[in-house]
Amino acid sequence: MLQLGDNKVALVTGASRGIGKAIAKSLAQMGAFVIGTATSEAGAKAITEHLQTVGRGVGVVLRIDSSTVTDDLAVIVKEHGQPTILVNNAGITRDNLLLRMKDAEWDDVIQTNLTGVFKVTKALLKGMVKARWGRIIMVSSVVGSMGNPGQANYAATKAGVEAFAKSLAKEVASRGITVNAIAPGFIETDMSAAIADEVKASSVASIPMGRWGQVEDIAAGAVFLASEQGAYVTGQTLHINGGLLMG
Repeated sequence: MLQLGDNKVALVTGASRGIGKAIAKSLAQMGAFVIGTATSEAGAKAITEHLQTVGRGVGVVLRIDSSTVTDDLAVIVKEHGQPTILVNNAGITRDNLLLRMKDAEWDDVIQTNLTGVFKVTKALLKGMVKARWGRIIMVSSVVGSMGNPGQANYAATKAGVEAFAKSLAKEVASRGITVNAIAPGFIETDMSAAIADEVKASSVASIPMGRWGQVEDIAAGAVFLASEQGAYVTGQTLHINGGLLMG
């Protein structure tokens, strides 16, 4: 059985829905105290209510693209404890073909998906180094490896966080901290429910397993990487995509 260890505190960004919500739930069910972040008070309240039905945890408001994110995290740590499990899940898209992409569409995605990950990770890393134990997980995407028309900005950030994970993994391995990425393929979420059936059918044809994945598939990978059993896995990207991309 997978084990997280005693009295672990986990912070999951973007935990109000989809993959982040599923990861937060699974970590809480494993016994961690989970801090889930949202961008609104309503979202934070919903996270708190959900986590307390499955384990221990609290929802908090945190904008990872904010200039005050480091100070905001210091307050969260003071109130709820030092996370030694960090799941960088929050992210945005601003899709457009490159010839039509506005500077703001590029800048917004970079600021949230890449700079935000840097700031959150840096703010929490010192506590992990002090504890000589840590698990840092980036939620990337299959498009970081294979690209996708209209998502040059998003794909660049996802490739970036995978390289970030590899580099940081080499810096902190001696301190008992692992750093990995999970790259989901096509996953059933409330956001993907709006995609036209014909588009879904076309994408399924390219997946050897013949279906889209579930958020629980991603959460299972995150729990393994966060567990004691994942202690010898670092600097890796775990592709969970039903065979859409192999290599």
